[in-house]
Amino acid sequence: MFERPAASERAVIVQLDFGREDLREEVEEVRLLAESAGAEVAEIVCGRRASPDPATFAGKGKVQEIAAMVAAADAGLVIFNHELSPAQQRNLERELKCRVVDRTALILDIFALRAQSAEGKLQVELAQLEHLATRLVRGWTHLERQKGGIGLRGPGETQLETDRRLLGNRVKLLKERLVRLERQRGVQRKARARGGLLNVSLVGYTNAGKSTLFNALTHAGVYAADQLFATLDTTSRKLWLEGAGNIVVSDTVGFIRDLPHALVAAFHATLEATAEADLLLHVVDAANPAREEQMHEVDKVLAEIGAAEVPQIVVLNKQDLTGLPAAAERDEYGRIRRVRVSAVTGEGLPLLRQALAEHAAEKAQRIRLERAQAAHSSVEDASAILESVIDTGTPQ
Repeated sequence: MFERPAASERAVIVQLDFGREDLREEVEEVRLLAESAGAEVAEIVCGRRASPDPATFAGKGKVQEIAAMVAAADAGLVIFNHELSPAQQRNLERELKCRVVDRTALILDIFALRAQSAEGKLQVELAQLEHLATRLVRGWTHLERQKGGIGLRGPGETQLETDRRLLGNRVKLLKERLVRLERQRGVQRKARARGGLLNVSLVGYTNAGKSTLFNALTHAGVYAADQLFATLDTTSRKLWLEGAGNIVVSDTVGFIRDLPHALVAAFHATLEATAEADLLLHVVDAANPAREEQMHEVDKVLAEIGAAEVPQIVVLNKQDLTGLPAAAERDEYGRIRRVRVSAVTGEGLPLLRQALAEHAAEKAQRIRLERAQAAHSSVEDASAILESVIDTGTPQ
């Protein structure tokens, strides 16, 4: 395979049109992904096909066009904004004489760059190894037992089998470590639940401004940047609201179209916290023309992790870029369901705090009612036992 240089790589992006309407947004998104991974985008190759080519995904003519672009731009990397099969990737690398990565590998690479915490690094490594497991090839043919020969007769295991065994052992170890960390997170969540605090998670498409909004609300100082997947590690902070007391707010990893399933599985513990939240703040880049499609993609991921039924407040962020005033919209029950804010200027944040305070008050009232009902049930049970003792002289 091809070695990865330490310096920035010149890359050619390939985007094929299979009949989708939002091709321009997809091209812009993959360009941002490539730049977030540290690549210098030299050329973008587009094309239209009815279906992917089984051997090279793009077809013989388009592959020749890509090869010419690679040579003209002196590029060492080709990025397909699609998911390639292992065979397609190997065939393309053979034809193009350079490294080829697909959308999944690109996203995994960005996650590897961004992971800071020990848990985040474990999750990313697990996702990368599970992706790599499908792409192990017979690259060490000189060590295969089928070849034999003097000095090459080993214990009966090919290098490919050895690689698979070592990779499987590492995957097992990572999963065991993540299970332990998941238990620790579960204990922490239960402790917060016993405290009766409203548990709020920020979710949304990557680069929608979740971390900036999180900092504006909690003054946490977490890393925020105008780049995709700037935040991977979940951060939780207490937020005091006037008239409602403290709540817990968590900043989470951003979602994206066609989020790799390996990542969803590896980040299970992190995403599970989202599914167990009392309320989701669905942060949306209101200035992005593709905001409706992005909201739909976030809802798809929420459904996949079991968080579809968690109540949401849609936060239309970057209001300062749209020219619209800060505002709040209520539903037919009087609850605030949409808030237009700017996390950078602070406009609309009082409205968002008001919405959070209302939800915190609702939860507090619900807890008081449940405790009152539990106390009433205990009194009724005690009375029933006492009556039984009086009637029969023996508890039932």
